[in-house]
Amino acid sequence: MMNKAIPTPLDSIEAAAEQVRAQLNLKAFDAEAVAHLANFIEAQRGVLPAADRPGVVMALGCFLGHCLVQVYRGEWGTGRDGTTGVGLGERFFFNPFHLVDAQLNEGESASVAAFFASVPARLKTPPAVRKAWIS
Repeated sequence: MMNKAIPTPLDSIEAAAEQVRAQLNLKAFDAEAVAHLANFIEAQRGVLPAADRPGVVMALGCFLGHCLVQVYRGEWGTGRDGTTGVGLGERFFFNPFHLVDAQLNEGESASVAAFFASVPARLKTPPAVRKAWIS
């Protein structure tokens, strides 16, 4: 009898991201794919049944997160608040599920593509200097 490896949470995230990539007929996990994802989210706003929303947010968030990992060399992890997200540059932690949900709620003003395009500038910004005193 062959033992099947139990999938890890990361395996499940990557499998969901790959399913979205295939369903949306995208070639890669890159900025172009994220632009397409933003357009797809816009098309779903107002027509996505409430019962389907959690699953869609989960799947699209896995895809967006995997794009962050691939393009910006991020790493999946757990934030201080227990949420799953992607760490970048050892300073940032982004929750791709929240980002997808925000665009579904707010529209293009919360575009995942605009966020994705802003990442290089965020990574270049020097960390804020912490004051050692209280004023």
